[in-house]
Amino acid sequence: MRLQRPNLLFAALVLASTMAFALAGHFAAEAVIRHQQAHQLSELTEVVLRRSEFAVDFAAASLDELAKRNLASCEPGALQAIRLHVYQRSAIKDVRLVKPDGSVICSAYSETLEFDKGWVNRRDMLPSRDKALSLFRVEQFGGDALGVLRDINDSSALVAIVGINASLFDIMPAELRAHSEVILALSSGEKLGEFQTDAGKSLPGPVSFDRTSTRFPLHATIGLEHAVLSSWNHEAYWPVLAVALGLGAIFGILLARSRRMEGPVADLDRALAAGEFKPYYQPIFDLGTGQIKGCEILVRWVRRDGSVVPPMNFIPLAESSGRIQAMTWQILASALAELKPLLRANKNFKMSLNVVPGHLLSAGFVETLRRKVLTARVSARQIVVEITERDELDDLARAAAVVAELRDHGFRVAIDDVGVGHSGLSRLKGLGADMIKIDKFFVDTITVDASTTTIVEMLVALARDLHMSVVAEGIETEEQLRALLASGVAEGQGYLVAPPLPFARFSELVEFAPRAAVRRGGLERCGFGGLTVEEELRFP
Repeated sequence: MRLQRPNLLFAALVLASTMAFALAGHFAAEAVIRHQQAHQLSELTEVVLRRSEFAVDFAAASLDELAKRNLASCEPGALQAIRLHVYQRSAIKDVRLVKPDGSVICSAYSETLEFDKGWVNRRDMLPSRDKALSLFRVEQFGGDALGVLRDINDSSALVAIVGINASLFDIMPAELRAHSEVILALSSGEKLGEFQTDAGKSLPGPVSFDRTSTRFPLHATIGLEHAVLSSWNHEAYWPVLAVALGLGAIFGILLARSRRMEGPVADLDRALAAGEFKPYYQPIFDLGTGQIKGCEILVRWVRRDGSVVPPMNFIPLAESSGRIQAMTWQILASALAELKPLLRANKNFKMSLNVVPGHLLSAGFVETLRRKVLTARVSARQIVVEITERDELDDLARAAAVVAELRDHGFRVAIDDVGVGHSGLSRLKGLGADMIKIDKFFVDTITVDASTTTIVEMLVALARDLHMSVVAEGIETEEQLRALLASGVAEGQGYLVAPPLPFARFSELVEFAPRAAVRRGGLERCGFGGLTVEEELRFP
């Protein structure tokens, strides 16, 4: 009996500790799930706001173009040119010339005036951050529209009538559609558009997620039934609980927390010192011909045992800890050394490098980049600096000056993640970049969501007006490629051709490409096409 008592006590302590950690794990899992739900719904609300801002940017750019062409007139020739302009931009329903008080002088399509229920006086229009631009609701019998007014001179202004298509806001996951609503409104509270599966149905106990534009008087809201949150996205519960059970009672929570951040950052420093961060290359290709035009450098952590750490497991920590700059210079030096023969043999081949805003604005960035490229004896015009939008560019004027300096030295500049990042299209114009990269979010839905096609066409039209090129990211199917081509996109990258590849495999791809169509089937014969994300994580 004496021999059994210590064993019973040990078992009791282990059981008590396990139960305590299970309880803590339960609350932790619930907290993680609630945080994840709030984050995802906040991001969806941000998408609604960004789409709306794009529509306003598109309308404002169209009005600016008409003003530059001196078409702010009711002359028959001017009205005919405006009609053609509206016809080429499906998102705009009409363009009207108005007096300073907002009253209509004439309309490109005068018959649309018959659909107006009323017209807002100038004093009731809401100003934007750009004081010459105002927004207001246009009440029409077929559904409300958005009026975008641009002052031209002291005696007149132009107004674009932008259709508010409810499908633009059809963004909710399938399991939430019947229990949610998406609303776009002016800051005055007037609704512009609303998406709800069951129109007129009130949500019991709604939870709201709101976003307000800093540039325009626009406000987006997602409302969701509180009860549905209890069963949505609970996949993380059991993994978190399993982790809690496995922790045991050996170390206290304070000790665990004190060591949690030290270890990963120290691992990054050791990996940097050992040169374990390697450039992987994803081809950028012509959507029409399949010709490989360049590549984007993407960092992978290749450990000494050959295992590859996915970027989402270390990039956020590298950015928050300040190691991203050293990591960027390290992979650039490796990439220049590996790609130098190809870059010197093909002067039209371009190499893109991702740079976070903080690094772009850091002291000596341009000088260091020039020195590394000159040392490698590579032409600056073959290097594209992609500004990522994980962090917002706080100082646009300074960023524009850096971009201008880069372009003066021959570098090209691209804006990454356009459509879901921080920059509005008016900010893109102020930045003075050469290229925009359409985010994978839009490529994924372009074949199933008509509103995505409209957004991509608007991006292409605005890029053309700003003399910028367009590259689509994350192309995975031939259907997506054809839809992008039809929308005017000329270049892209994605798993349809190849995932990010180590240099040896990328060299084989470039060598093989001229002898076969750069398409999924042709590349599969060489072992490149058709990889999934999970398979890439096991690469090479």
